[in-house]
Amino acid sequence: MNEVAAFNPTGAEIQNPDTMPHSIEAEQQLLGAILTNNDVYDRVAAIIGPQHFYDPVHARIFETAAARIAKNNLASPVTLKAFFEDDEGLKELGGPAYLARLAGAAISAFAVKDYAQMIYDLAVRRDLIRLGHDISAKAAKVDVASEPKEQIVEAEQALYKLAEQGQSEGGFQSFLKAVTDAVNVANAAYQREGGLAGVPTGLIDLDGKLGGLHKSDLLILAGRPSMGKTSLATNIAFNIAKAYRRGLRPDGTEGAVEGGVVGFFSLEMSAEQLAGRILAEASEISSHKIRQGDMDESEFRRFVDAAKELEACPLFIDDTAAIPIAQLAARARRLKRTHGLDLLIVDYLQLVRGMSDNRVQEIGEISMGLKAIAKELNIPVLALSQLSRQVESRDDKRPQLSDLRESGSIEQDADVVMFVFREEYYVEREKPSDERLDEMAEWQDRMARLHGKAEVIIGKQRHGPIGTVELSFESEFTRFGNLVKPWQQGSDQEF
Repeated sequence: MNEVAAFNPTGAEIQNPDTMPHSIEAEQQLLGAILTNNDVYDRVAAIIGPQHFYDPVHARIFETAAARIAKNNLASPVTLKAFFEDDEGLKELGGPAYLARLAGAAISAFAVKDYAQMIYDLAVRRDLIRLGHDISAKAAKVDVASEPKEQIVEAEQALYKLAEQGQSEGGFQSFLKAVTDAVNVANAAYQREGGLAGVPTGLIDLDGKLGGLHKSDLLILAGRPSMGKTSLATNIAFNIAKAYRRGLRPDGTEGAVEGGVVGFFSLEMSAEQLAGRILAEASEISSHKIRQGDMDESEFRRFVDAAKELEACPLFIDDTAAIPIAQLAARARRLKRTHGLDLLIVDYLQLVRGMSDNRVQEIGEISMGLKAIAKELNIPVLALSQLSRQVESRDDKRPQLSDLRESGSIEQDADVVMFVFREEYYVEREKPSDERLDEMAEWQDRMARLHGKAEVIIGKQRHGPIGTVELSFESEFTRFGNLVKPWQQGSDQEF
C-alpha cells in the first residue's frame, strides 16, 4: 500500500532496523471500524488512547472521534470533516477524502479488540526502545549530579511505570462475577482445616478472631517501643514461610496451598539482625547468647541445624533504610513476578518516605500507598506502626485507636488495626523498694500473674469482631505463641 510509506514519518523503509515497530494497516482498520460503527469505540477505549497510535494524524482522528462519541454525537467521515479542514497532516494523505477511504476500507468490526491490542503492544515496544535510548544516553554522559545508582533507580521506576499501563482488566464487573468470587473464598475457607479464609498466622487464637490474613487487606500492627511489634511480625513471617507448600489451588492456578512466600521490608533493623531473631526463635537459644557467641556445643549444633532448616524458607528481606513508597511498591511487584508473594510486611510505616513535605500528609500518602499495593498484588500487607506518647500518661496503658501516631488516615485506610500490649513491661518498672513488704508481696503476685503473657488488642476489623487475644511471650527467644488455657493444662495438645 502506498499509504504505508506516506504514513511513516521517518521516511525510512520498513526493512531499516532503526524504524520503530508499528502497523499502519491495524490503525487504519481500527479507525475505519469506529467511523463506521461508533459502538465499537467502547470495546477498545479501555485498551488504547490517542498516544498509542504511531501516525500523528491517526492519533488526532481517534482523539476527535472519541471526544464526539463521549458527548453522544456521531463520529463519521462527514461529521469529522469540519474538524480537519486545515489539518496539514491529513492534507498530505489526500485531505478529508481520506476519512471516507478509511471507513470504506474497514473490513469488519469483529476483530477491533485484536487490532487495539496490537496497536497497544507496538506502542509499548516503541516506548521500550525510547527508554533504552534514554538509559544509554544518560549512562554515556558523565555528570556529577547524576550518580549511576540514581540512574538505575530511575530506569527501574520508568520500566515499572510502563508495565503498569494498559491494564484493561479494570472497570466494572458483573455482580455474578463478584458473587462467584465471594463463594470461592467461602468455599476455600470451608475446605481448609480450621475454616480460615485467609493465610494462617500460626497463632490459633489470633487466627480465630481474624480468620487468617485476607488478600487485599491492609493490617496495622501498632504498639509502643519494647512491646514486641517486630517480634510478633517476625513470628508471623516465620510461621507462614515455614508452612509454605506449593500446589494447585481450587481456582486452577498454581501457587501457595499452605503458608506462603513472605516479603519483609525491615527499615529499622538490618537483615542480619532480623535473621538472628528468627534463628533465636527456631533454635530456642536466646538472642543475647547468639549475639555474644556464648553457646555450648549442643546449643551451637542446634543453632546450625535451625539455620539449615530455614535455608529453604521463602522469606525475603529488604533492609533498605528510608525507602520511598514508590520504590517499595516496585520492589514488591518484582518479588511477586520472580518468586511469588503471599504476604508483605513493612517494619515500620513511619520509616517509609513519601513525597509530601507535610508529615501528616506524607503518612496519609504512605498508608494509601500500602493499601494500593495490597489491592494491586492481591495480598495481605502487614504494616507496623508507632504509637504516640500519650499512652504513657494514662493509668490504663492499653492502646486505643486515637493513639495511632501522626495521622488518622492510618485508621481510615486500614482494614484491621491491632495493638501489641504487655502489661508485664509496665508493672516491672513499678517495683517498690524492698522495705515496703506489703507492696512488694502484691507486686510479686501481679508479676507472677502477668509473666510470659501478652495481649493483641484488635481495635478495628472491617470484616469481623474486635476484641482481645491473649498470647504467650518468651522474651528470651523474642517469641509469641499460643497461650495454654487453664482447662488445657496437662493435655497432649501442642502449642
